[in-house]
Amino acid sequence: MKELVILSGKGGTGKTSVTASFAALAQNAVFADADVDAADLHLVLNPAIQSRHEFRSGHEAIICQADCCRCGACLAHCRFEAVKMDGKEAGEATFTIDPIACEGCGVCVEFCPSKAIDFPERVCGEWFVSDTRFGPLVHARLRPAGENSGKLVTQVRTEARRLAERSGRELIVVDGPPGIGCPVIASVTGASAVLAVTEPTVSGEHDLDRVLKLTRHFGVPTFVCVNKWDINPAMAGQIEQQVAAAGATVVSRIPYDRAVTAAQVNGLPVVEFSAGPAATSIHQVWEDLWKSPV
Repeated sequence: MKELVILSGKGGTGKTSVTASFAALAQNAVFADADVDAADLHLVLNPAIQSRHEFRSGHEAIICQADCCRCGACLAHCRFEAVKMDGKEAGEATFTIDPIACEGCGVCVEFCPSKAIDFPERVCGEWFVSDTRFGPLVHARLRPAGENSGKLVTQVRTEARRLAERSGRELIVVDGPPGIGCPVIASVTGASAVLAVTEPTVSGEHDLDRVLKLTRHFGVPTFVCVNKWDINPAMAGQIEQQVAAAGATVVSRIPYDRAVTAAQVNGLPVVEFSAGPAATSIHQVWEDLWKSPV
């Protein structure tokens, strides 16, 4: 079984558009959206949810008003200003905890003399197993201010692998998150290969360099595609030279094409919507990837 992760050093490079087209081109594959902080692959693949599951991570403090002695110890010890006091002074005021500001450290639980603070696991989001016209999709939604997106990424990838094994599918295509943080690390570790999609801009070049250092650290073979290369051909050539010097593999470029935006508006992968230059180039990128012995 092979797992291809599509990354970008920054948002807006066209990573998800490329991933959606790969879904249309792949056969016998499982798809996963590991960009759990801002998942959008489902907007193009139009999944039908088959099962949904809570994602829990960390804890949150909740004051039981019936047991609270209103001493204010929780307010005095909270470093994150999560405890709110409704009233002028302790002994008469009502104390509550803002779930967004609460970091789940538990110090208020330890210092509460009346043991009036519950400390349940925090529900941070959901993950889903869905069907699409191209094959199964595992995706997730992290709630606003939800923590530990790296753990949720791992959950999504683990379920995608289980699904592939159960159904005998030979490939997992993962739409990874942008950047190089914890969610990206959780997306890359153990992958067969990475395709980094970049753009010919100064920020695109800088952030791609960070991605290449990350994938080199984890020993994952990396391919690079310059999207919208024709808006700055000189920069595109400069990026490809740096990619080769870094030991990664350059694959075909993708030109700027208005059909990409039109495909997004219509909720379709580019290769389904158009036979234009971008779609043709994405076909070639797909072929380039499978010509390499990864």
